[in-house]
Parts: sequence; C-alpha cells; structure tokens
Amino acid sequence: MKILKETKSKLGNKIELVGEECYKPILIIGVFHGDEPQGDFLIKEYLKSNQNSKMIFIPCLNPDGMKLNQRQNSNGVDLNRNFPTKNWKITEDKTFFGGNKPNSEIETQFMVNVIAEYNPKLILSLHAPFCTVNFDGDALQYAEKISEIIDYPVQEDIGYPTPGSFGTYCGVERNIPTITLELDENIDVKRLIKPVHKIFDYINSVI
Repeated sequence: MKILKETKSKLGNKIELVGEECYKPILIIGVFHGDEPQGDFLIKEYLKSNQNSKMIFIPCLNPDGMKLNQRQNSNGVDLNRNFPTKNWKITEDKTFFGGNKPNSEIETQFMVNVIAEYNPKLILSLHAPFCTVNFDGDALQYAEKISEIIDYPVQEDIGYPTPGSFGTYCGVERNIPTITLELDENIDVKRLIKPVHKIFDYINSVI
C-alpha cells in the first residue's frame, strides 16, 4: 500500500492516508476518538493481507488522542464536532468541545482535504462503544447489510445533537453515503477481526 497523503499532528505523530490511487474510492477511517483505538488495529490487520482494492484508509486520524488515551486531540478538541457544517457551534461541554472555530484542527483539515481531493463514493468510520450501525445520507442499504454481517442494529439517529459532526459534513451536506460503525469495546478486539474484515470485503465488492 502506498502512502497517498500524510501530515503530522501537533505532537509530531503521523497521520496517513494509505491505499492505491483510484477514481472515487471507498474511504475507511479509524480512531476519530483517541479512546476508541479498535479501528487502527483492525485496519492495519486487514492491510497485512489485502493490498489491492478500491478502498483507501486512514488507520488513525487522532494519534495524539490515542497516545493520551483521551477522546479529544492534544488541543482538547473532539474532532467529530470540529467540521465546518451549517450546524457547527461552540459547545460548553469539554467532552464534546468542537473547538473555538470549525476546521481549526490539523486532523480535521487533513480530513477535509482528503474528502475534497478524493471525492469518495462511500465512507465508513470505525468508532466505539455503542454496537450500532449509524448512517448519514443515502447509505441505508449498505447499513442494513453491514448490520446483517455484524449483528448490530441500524440506527439513523444516534440520539443526541452532534453539531459539526463528520457524518453531517459528508453524508448530509455533501451527499456522500457515510456509515459510522460503533463497535463493541467490551470484547477482545481480535474477536472483531472476522466480522469487520468481512464488512470491508463486502463494501469493496459491491460498491
């Protein structure tokens, strides 16, 4: 796999987009939140034996947060509230603090540039811990199939406001089918390899 695009976080950690150049790829993202590290492991395990696909990957969007074992990045910003959406606003809750202005963070800027440059036809981001398949935009049919594979329910509404979220930025405002797969954090991540890799293979084969 090639490094297609890269930058460094505030603390000097690499953020990489890897894969093969292709037209309108599928984009898979791990570790929006640093205390949800499952995506980094699952993506890197997949790439050990799957080198040719229509998918491109960001194994770890928030390496600072992962090293610090915190939801936010090293500036204390929740990246999933920092996107320049129509509903972005300053939030008082430190857990979900979306920054003092939208798109203020290195990680968010990297993500916005990747979306603009590669124009993916589908996005899958790996989160934890809710055991649901959440979606934004025209992604219901994919969400339902993913639900069958991993045996999690489909949930269009996560149940609380998410101003400045990635799903709103891509799925709602840019009409890119966007799926947020909330994984089970209470089991050994190795038990997620089979279903999650089957999901990767599914979206690579049908889209």
